Amino acid sequence: MEKYTKDDILVRAHELATMIANTEEVDFFKRAEAQINENQKVREMIASIKSLQKQAVNFQHYGKEKALKLVEEKLEKLEAELDEIPIVQEFKQSQVDVNDLLQMVSSAISNKVTDEILLSTGGDLLTGETGSKIKNSPSSC
Repeated sequence: MEKYTKDDILVRAHELATMIANTEEVDFFKRAEAQINENQKVREMIASIKSLQKQAVNFQHYGKEKALKLVEEKLEKLEAELDEIPIVQEFKQSQVDVNDLLQMVSSAISNKVTDEILLSTGGDLLTGETGSKIKNSPSSC
């Protein structure tokens, strides 16, 4: 069995990152983000949301409950309006798709490492026990 160093693994991780960055999911994400950045209405709405969020933090800090409630209502309305814009929906979906891809890769790596550990110790993939655990547990026969 070949041994790898942390540096070897980092090189491969960078290769994998480059592969992921060149997927259709990431490409769509970049295009959707560019469209959002080019959309004046969306940019203005995002700026308004950020401003209202700052106001909300200040009102909360100073205990101004009525003002906070009004700002939160405005925020909710503006966020709902923003979410209705098709390019925003596409952008949010693209974020979910890229995140799903990253989670899939992370899970695949984690599962493969676990399987390799079990197999290399003479363990059992079905029970998830390493060889040393099997060897040192009382026999059930």
